[in-house]
Amino acid sequence: MDITLDKKDDQLNAILTVNLTEADYAPAVDAKLKDYSKKAQIKGFRPGKVPATLVRKMYGKGILADEINALLGKAVDGYIKDNNLKILGEPLPMSNNIDLDAQKDYAFQFELGLLPDFELPADQSVSVDRHKVDLDENTLNETYEQIGRQFGESSEPEVSEAGDYLTGKLAKAGEEGEGRPVLLPINKVKNGADKFVGVKSGDVVTFDLKEAFGDESAIRSFTGFSKDEAAAAEGEYTLTVDKINRSAAPEHNQELFDKVFGKDIVTSKEEYEEKVRSTVQENYDRESDNLVNRQIIDKMLENTTIELPKEFFKKWLLRANEGKLTAEQIEEHYDDYEKELKWSLIRNKVVEEQELKVSNEEIVDRTMEKILGQFNMEMTPELEESVRGFADNYLRQENGKNYVSEYEAILAERVLENLRGKVVVNDNPITAEDFRNQNAG
Repeated sequence: MDITLDKKDDQLNAILTVNLTEADYAPAVDAKLKDYSKKAQIKGFRPGKVPATLVRKMYGKGILADEINALLGKAVDGYIKDNNLKILGEPLPMSNNIDLDAQKDYAFQFELGLLPDFELPADQSVSVDRHKVDLDENTLNETYEQIGRQFGESSEPEVSEAGDYLTGKLAKAGEEGEGRPVLLPINKVKNGADKFVGVKSGDVVTFDLKEAFGDESAIRSFTGFSKDEAAAAEGEYTLTVDKINRSAAPEHNQELFDKVFGKDIVTSKEEYEEKVRSTVQENYDRESDNLVNRQIIDKMLENTTIELPKEFFKKWLLRANEGKLTAEQIEEHYDDYEKELKWSLIRNKVVEEQELKVSNEEIVDRTMEKILGQFNMEMTPELEESVRGFADNYLRQENGKNYVSEYEAILAERVLENLRGKVVVNDNPITAEDFRNQNAG
């Protein structure tokens, strides 16, 4: 057996050629044929007495093909491993004109996409911005309103008042169609709120969308429009009222505290208000950290030079997703596929260089925390054994896919934690309202 690797000029694409001679495969083929002769059940012959020539005629080509494929697999994998080749995806077999009846020696070729070595940006050479969110009274008031709607006494009055919510269909005035479902908080209408007071189910209210809500972020929040749709929202719209929703503010008592945060987590109005504030702050801090992580990924991609074998990558994507992706779809979204691959390479390099690891205990503990979180429970000695058993069972499901998923999630977080210590993070103060406006969909 002879194996050669021919790299193209760009050093990213290569042809791997495996040359097989009869001496490479004949012993294994002969052994298989002898084994078939002993086991073959052919009419007219006693078991174990089938002539080798007949067995070869009937099964020889299939056995030969199987043995050659097995040899090729081991040879290609072994060559890649022994020569420490970093490849993209898998080797792609080329069209090989092989005649198993006439040939004794064979040459098989495979396309390889080679991944280059690259360097990560120097420590502290990349900077990202972190929003340091400051809670404003308007944000806290909105939170209390949401709690009131969720836990207060709800009713559906016949006629609307200033603090009510209108459920209905929003449509561009004069256009056909019933419109999109919306929930309109009357107290959020900045101009012309009186139009929505005193209406009943079935009424149609005509209003100027931009005039009513003032800015595009408020329009997006109310309508669900994209940024482009909100920017283009000119002129009058209609709201066909389906239902009026009213919530009476709940009393600030232990019953409410327990409903919102769990039994006896807070026991006074002061503790309740502080818990609301800290919970909202934690949510904004978490979202701010998520934005930092996304910036880190983007900045690492921008500042890390990785040349890829593009044409091979496209060909491999098509082969790996046969029947799911077309060449046109791959071309259309190629930039996204390339970013995903580059980030995967960066992430793997960080894992390797920093020797990042995830233990089985960490995976189980994380899964247990998620289970407890789903049921809003805290760990107790009585619960631990049953929750651990539930977690173990979950991680074994789908042939261990859940385990791998949790492992990858923890490792991805660990990579970002590591990179966060190597970039400059600039804190930028911002109000919660401005933060929401900047990061609206």
